Amino acid sequence: PRRLPEALLSEKHEKWMAHHGRVYKDSVEREKRFQIFKNNLQVIESFNAAGDKPFNLSINRFADLHNEEFKALLINGQKKEHSIWTATETSFRYDSVTEIPATMDCRKRGSCWAFSTVATIEGLHHITKDELVSLSKQELVDCVRGDSEGCIGGYVEDAFEFLAKKGGITSETKYPYKGVNKSCKVKKESHSVAKIKRYEKVPANSKKALLKAVAHQPVSAYVEAGEYAFLFYSTGIFTGKCGTLIDHSVTVVGYGKAEYGTKYWLVKNSWELNGVRKGT
Repeated sequence: PRRLPEALLSEKHEKWMAHHGRVYKDSVEREKRFQIFKNNLQVIESFNAAGDKPFNLSINRFADLHNEEFKALLINGQKKEHSIWTATETSFRYDSVTEIPATMDCRKRGSCWAFSTVATIEGLHHITKDELVSLSKQELVDCVRGDSEGCIGGYVEDAFEFLAKKGGITSETKYPYKGVNKSCKVKKESHSVAKIKRYEKVPANSKKALLKAVAHQPVSAYVEAGEYAFLFYSTGIFTGKCGTLIDHSVTVVGYGKAEYGTKYWLVKNSWELNGVRKGT
């Protein structure tokens, strides 16, 4: 694609800053971020212009970050294997798993593990209790220990273990998300509105097992999210690289088959309101 005039690029950057509330400390930082923004925009436009993939990219709130900077925002450390987790309850009835509360954006925080865990439980609670409720991410950020370090990074297995022992999780209203590590508010987190008795690990590398689990309820999963295509994914069925250096947690909420035959997983992400349809 042709390069846009500098003035138009600057205007796009200013509009992007206003939309995402981005403020820089000085003119040096602003110029640095503008150059990164331009480069990312060029990558996105070149990708879309090629038209050889069944998905498109677009500018989002991470557009002024280097790829390595973005990777540093993901979970602390990398999982050694693909792990998929789901909560369970003793009572169950089948229902739609797509009507779950809108995602809250975790922005520049490594708390994706908490959002993924909560999204799984919110969906399960809706299925079993026919009730939509927003649950507390901050409770997990503040109270879960093990290998997890709150907004610095953590793991869904630590979160599920904590909730299974505790017996449930409180509401977003009772214990709202702050996006920073704070001390565990015992009185707040003691009031559980969604009950969890145990959790299960879906067998690794088993599409059949994952299909069976997702047919009944949302499932937390780890992915590699540091590549440009995943970072700036916008629409379509994502057929980009599926790596093994796992650094991000998402929630698988469904699956389907496109008109032209491509099978996909429907994935709920925590940094944007739109989901990801991931080709299989």
